[in-house]
Amino acid sequence: MGEFWPVPDVLAHLAGRWSAERRVRDLASGHVGRFEGVTAFTPLDGGGLLHEESGTFTWQGVSRPAVRTLRFLPGDSPATADVRFADGRPFHGLDLSRGHHIAEHPCAADLYRGEFTVRDRDHWRSVWRIGGPAKDLVLTTDYARVG
Repeated sequence: MGEFWPVPDVLAHLAGRWSAERRVRDLASGHVGRFEGVTAFTPLDGGGLLHEESGTFTWQGVSRPAVRTLRFLPGDSPATADVRFADGRPFHGLDLSRGHHIAEHPCAADLYRGEFTVRDRDHWRSVWRIGGPAKDLVLTTDYARVG
């Protein structure tokens, strides 16, 4: 696992722009895809951050634009956040007080299990393992602060 970098205020830490590089492995087929883009965390009215990701996703030799929007709302303490989909549905909690967190999100018959690791002020990683009858994937995203 390695060293973790504790984050006392998760929203303050994430605010700003991050480069995002994601590797997507389909464990069933062996296919590997790649996303390259930028993730911006900007203030939301009423508190929290809007997470907007945009870039290019390449799968089986075909590249397409890709976007994703989430909401990171204040949690029970500054080191935590309540992560929600763009439409407000709950996604998962996030506690980076120790620089490492594991989250789960059931989606239909599949289970999303996320591991978040903060390496230092400017680098963090998420690894999502998605398993079930519809999906068998591992998504590894490395983030680096821009600017």
